[in-house]
Amino acid sequence: MHMRPFSRFALSVSGIAALVLAACQVPSLHLQARQGAALDTQGLLKPTEGMWLFTQPPRELLAQQGFTATKEWLEHVQKSCVRFPNGSGSFVSADGLVMTNHHVGRSAIDKLSTAERNLMEHGFYAPTRDAELKCQDLELMVLWKIEDVTDQIKSAAKDGMDAAGAEAARKVAITALTDAGKKSTGLDCEVVTLYQGGRYHLYQYKRFTDVRLVLAPEEGIAFFGGDPDNFEYPRYNLDCSFFRVYEDGVPYKPADYLKWSAQGAREDELVFVAGHPGSTRRMYTLDHLRHLRDVRYPKTLAAYWRREVQLSNFSDRSDEHARIARDGLFGVQNSRKAITGELSSLFDPEVMAGKERAEKSLRAFVDADASRRAQWGDGWDLVSKSVRNANELYTRYQAIGAANLGWGSRLMSFAVVITRGAEERTKMSTARLAEFADADLARIERQLLSKAPVYEALEINALESRLLQLGEWLGGDDPFVVKALGGKTPRARAEELVRGSKLFDPAERKRLWDGGKAAVDASREPLIELVRALDADSRAARKQWENEVDGPQKAGYAKIAEAKFAAYGESVYPDATFTLRLSFGNVKAYQEDGKRIAPFTDFAGLYQRWEERHKVDPFDLPPRWIERRAKVDGSVPFNFVCTADIIGGNSGSPTINKAGEVVGLIFDGNIHGL
Repeated sequence: MHMRPFSRFALSVSGIAALVLAACQVPSLHLQARQGAALDTQGLLKPTEGMWLFTQPPRELLAQQGFTATKEWLEHVQKSCVRFPNGSGSFVSADGLVMTNHHVGRSAIDKLSTAERNLMEHGFYAPTRDAELKCQDLELMVLWKIEDVTDQIKSAAKDGMDAAGAEAARKVAITALTDAGKKSTGLDCEVVTLYQGGRYHLYQYKRFTDVRLVLAPEEGIAFFGGDPDNFEYPRYNLDCSFFRVYEDGVPYKPADYLKWSAQGAREDELVFVAGHPGSTRRMYTLDHLRHLRDVRYPKTLAAYWRREVQLSNFSDRSDEHARIARDGLFGVQNSRKAITGELSSLFDPEVMAGKERAEKSLRAFVDADASRRAQWGDGWDLVSKSVRNANELYTRYQAIGAANLGWGSRLMSFAVVITRGAEERTKMSTARLAEFADADLARIERQLLSKAPVYEALEINALESRLLQLGEWLGGDDPFVVKALGGKTPRARAEELVRGSKLFDPAERKRLWDGGKAAVDASREPLIELVRALDADSRAARKQWENEVDGPQKAGYAKIAEAKFAAYGESVYPDATFTLRLSFGNVKAYQEDGKRIAPFTDFAGLYQRWEERHKVDPFDLPPRWIERRAKVDGSVPFNFVCTADIIGGNSGSPTINKAGEVVGLIFDGNIHGL
C-alpha cells in the first residue's frame, strides 16, 4: 500500500531571526516550519510516536538516540514553556519575551485591532517597551509543579457505588484538591485525568494576567497559502508572534527561558517539541472509535461546514464584516480540515484493523488469568455500554447540554456565566458545577469583565446560526427549541436578544456578577431571561450525559488502563490532555509520489510559490514583502519538517535541540498525521 507521509511543520530559527531583524524596520517575522514525519519501509515519513509526561520521559528511547534527559534539563524546559488558552509558547528572553504562533496569538491580536488600525492586515512591531500593547484578556500559564494524586481521587469512589455515583464522588474530591491547592500555594491548580481515568495528577500553574503584544507579522505572510495549504507541505509561513509577560507592572524575569541556537536545525538532527497537545483518542476502544466515525464526527463536520459558509457570506458584506469575522472564520476552517482528516482515518480499514488486533491482544492477556479477568475483564463492556448511550444522547447533549451553552456568542456566554454563577456561588464549592469551583472564580471574573470589543452584527449572526441549528437538530416542535425561539424566526429572535441586551457593557456585567442571585433574579436582561428559561433542560441533559456516558467510560477506561500497565508496564504514554508533554523526532527529508521532499523550504521558494499561484488570495503577499523582495536573502531556511508527534494544541511549541536551544517553532502538521 502506498502510504502518505505523516509530517510536522516548524518555523526555522533562522527564519525567525530574519523576522526579528526585519522588525527593526518593518513589523514582520520570519518563521521556519517543521513537519513531523518518519520513514516507513517505502521511504515515507511516519511520526516518532509519543507525547510523553515530563514526570515519565521515554529514557530508553532517548538513550537509543544518544541522549539522556536529566532532571535538570526537564525542569528547565518545563518552566520555560508557556500555555496559551488555545496553544503553546515559550519564554525566549530574560525579560519575559514569549514566542508562539501568529495563529495562536491571533485572537489577542484581533482584539487589539480596529477598523483604523488593522493589526491582522498590517502587522505590528513595538520598537520600545512603552509601545507594547496590553492584551485585553489574554492569560498565560507556566507549569510549576506536578503531584500524583491518583490514590486520593480513586479512593473517593467507594465499593458499592454505581458508575454515576463514583464519578460524582471523584468530582467532589477533585474540586476539594484544586481548592486546597490554590489556597495553600497561591498557584492555579488543575487535576488532570490521565489514561482516561487510570491516573490523576495535580498540576500547579503560575498564571500571568498582564500580557502585551510585541511583534506580529501580517496575516498574509503568517498564513500564506491560507486554507488550501493548511495541513500541507512544503510550506512558506511566517506563523509567529511575540508577547511579553509583565508582573507588578514590570517585565517578568523568568529564571528559566530558552536560548537561541546559532546554527538552527540540521537534517537528521534529534529535536524535541515541548508543548500542550490538546486531545488524542489513541486509548479509545474500537466501539468508541466507531462512535466518533458514525455519530460525532459527521455531525461535527456538518456543523463546521455550515458555519464556514455563514461566516464567509457574512465576511463578503463589507471590509469591516470581514475584519470582525476573520478570527472566527479561521478557527472554523482549521477545525473543519482537522476533523476531515481524523474522520478519513477512521474509514481506513488498516487503521481499524490495527486497533482491533491491539484490543484483542490486550483482552486475551486479561482473559488468560482469573485474577486479571476479575479485576479488569468488564472494562470494555462498560465502555461499550457508555458508547451505546452516547449514540442515543449525543445530538441532544451537544445541542442543549454541553458545558458551554454560549452557542458561539460572547453575549450569550456572558449571560450563561452570570446566571449559572449566581446560582452556583450559593453552594459549597464541592457541590457546584465543576467550572464554578472557588479556585476558578477569579479567572471567570477576569474573563467576564474583559473590555475586548463585542460586535453587534457578528453576535446576531452567531445567535441566528445556533438557533437555526437547534431547529434542524431537534425539530421545530421540540419544547427546548420553542422556548429558545420565543415565537419568532431565528433571525428575528437573534436581533431581539442582541439589540435588547445591555451585556455589551462590562460595567453592567460587573453589576450583575457582584449582585449575585438577587441581582440576576431581578434582571430583565433578555439573554439572562433566555438562560433562565433554558437552564433546567440544559442541566438535565448534561447530568444525564455525565451519569450514562462519562461515568461508565471513566470506570471502564480505568480498568483498561490498569490492564495495560500490567501487560506493558507504566512506560505507556497517556492520551493528550492539553497539558505539557515532550515529543521527539528527527529533521527528515521524505519520499512522496517518487520524489524527494527536502526537509527545509526557503524564502526563494516563497516567492516562487507566490508567482506560480498568480499572486492572488490566499497566495498574495503583503505589500512590503513585494516592495523589499530584493533585500530578502532567498537562501535563508524558512519552514522545515520533523518526525516529532504533535496534534492541535502543540501550535506555538518550541522546537529545541539537545542543548535546550530553540531551533524552530511548531505551527502545523500534514493531514495524513491526523
